[in-house]
Amino acid sequence: MNVFLAALEGTGFAWLMTSLGAAVVFFFRKGMKESVHKAMLGFAAGVMIAASVWSLLMPAIEQAEESGQIGWIPAAGGFLLGALFLLLMDKLIPHLHIGEVQAEGPKTSWHKTTLMVFAVTLHNVPEGMAMGLAFANAQLNGGTLAHYAGAFALAVGMGMQNFPEGAAISLPLKKEGTSSKKAFLMGSLSGIVEPIFGVLTVALASVLLPYMPWLLSFAAGAMVYVVVEELIPEAHLGEHSHIGTLGVLAGFMLMMILDVALG
Repeated sequence: MNVFLAALEGTGFAWLMTSLGAAVVFFFRKGMKESVHKAMLGFAAGVMIAASVWSLLMPAIEQAEESGQIGWIPAAGGFLLGALFLLLMDKLIPHLHIGEVQAEGPKTSWHKTTLMVFAVTLHNVPEGMAMGLAFANAQLNGGTLAHYAGAFALAVGMGMQNFPEGAAISLPLKKEGTSSKKAFLMGSLSGIVEPIFGVLTVALASVLLPYMPWLLSFAAGAMVYVVVEELIPEAHLGEHSHIGTLGVLAGFMLMMILDVALG
């Protein structure tokens, strides 16, 4: 199996799901029900947490131990670096979280819609890297269909959690006065960084091979940062937040099943 084609298929599916999520703007004229929105964000958070553990951290520990290293050192070190990287990007790049009024990062004259798209695009980068690393890792460990199953499981999980992310961009943009077509386009394009960074990561895999445990953990740390910083707080805004909690549990369980069953 060609690793580049496999990575493009997996990350392309994730981007497609972002686009399908953004397309709900054509069907919800008054926006999505708040409870549904919270459940979807919670679901995305649960998927990302489970993917970080089963698809990234556990393989990182196993590979480190197989090469004679102490497993938890690259796992913990890479995890911390990934979180710190996203924290640094949050400080250096102007962006606006969905549902917020005050932009973060350096002051800028950029339009509010641009800042909102930048926020989600920034957080899609580690997801693309994570999928790329999973496919590269599968190729380096044998390249059989069985090895790729775990990578495709991760791509399916990322795709499922990208659907609510796409909707979470396009619907608020429409509410702000953006046309449905433009809101859809901006929501869809926010996910294009996933195939770009996914394939780029695969291309660099041979050079990055000695650091694979660190890189897998780096992607996990960046993804968990997004979950804690953005998804879970937004899923629990206001009262009656049980729906967000149930979404997290459902997403975690489904991604865990996918990874264990297919990996």
